[in-house]
Amino acid sequence: MRFGLFVPQGWRHDLVGIEPADQWEAMKGLAQHADAGPWESIWVYDHFHTVPVPSDQATHEAWSLMAAFAATTSRIRLGQMCTCMSYRNPAYLAKVATTVDIISGGRAEMGIGAGWYQHEWEAYGYGFPRAGERLARLDEGVQIMKQAWETGTATLDGEHYQVDGALFYPQPLQVGGPPLWIAGGGEKVTLRIAAQYAAYTNFAGNPSEFAAKSALLKQHCIDQGTSFEAIVRSANYNTVIAATESEVADRLDAIEARVLPFLGEGETTTFMSEYRSGTALGVGTPEQVVEKLRHMESLGLGYAIHYFPEAAYDRSGIELFEREVVPALA
Repeated sequence: MRFGLFVPQGWRHDLVGIEPADQWEAMKGLAQHADAGPWESIWVYDHFHTVPVPSDQATHEAWSLMAAFAATTSRIRLGQMCTCMSYRNPAYLAKVATTVDIISGGRAEMGIGAGWYQHEWEAYGYGFPRAGERLARLDEGVQIMKQAWETGTATLDGEHYQVDGALFYPQPLQVGGPPLWIAGGGEKVTLRIAAQYAAYTNFAGNPSEFAAKSALLKQHCIDQGTSFEAIVRSANYNTVIAATESEVADRLDAIEARVLPFLGEGETTTFMSEYRSGTALGVGTPEQVVEKLRHMESLGLGYAIHYFPEAAYDRSGIELFEREVVPALA
């Protein structure tokens, strides 16, 4: 199994209490920690407003961070889970990703999806088109990016995007451009786009849904004449780990106390339910987490991307994961 690590960027209220002037140092420090460790990749989210509720707390922009991490790390691969196609013109996005690939020495990934966070869409003036239109934009945008990176030029007279001989030089260092991660589990369209274009997919990480989406992806690959086995399936995991169950409970209590002043009681309960439910695969002792991930591996999970809500404040959980979980599964 391969492993990625999310870097806190504020979106999930994971930089609260840290002054804005100090937040880059916190993010950079964790990225450099991962760069020196067993992780294959680091990741950020592509969002503008915090969750579970919009607030005045920080949310740093994804592709700005990509460029910054490219310049301040040396080995780790750089991804977004995932870029919203409609937030940037796809030709422009292809150019941005190329620049990050060059700055990083060929370490960029392209996580891409249709987008879902209605509040920030509307607040930023993007409207909020129906799902079918958002998915159609995803399809056209991926076509533009593949042309750009594979040929140096792109032409498409699409319903949503039009480019006419757009030039893309220099080309990415990676032949064919950054690998495409098609994120989302939409059964009719998203997984069909993934079957056609993706090197990686990213969808739900619980066993039953992961197995169901995998079966649908396989059928789409058969329909498209592409290789199901060539697509690496990934999932994201909210992770809180400690040596004993009692210590896990203490960590959860500390996370809850940190976000409570910013979310209020009701939203904090909702926020913490992702970690306190008995089905949270990334929460537990090392032995418990290894057992749950090993089961996912048997279902075809090839890449696990972990989000540690306490990462900006306490790396001991990450370090425990590095010592006891990664070696058991890598």
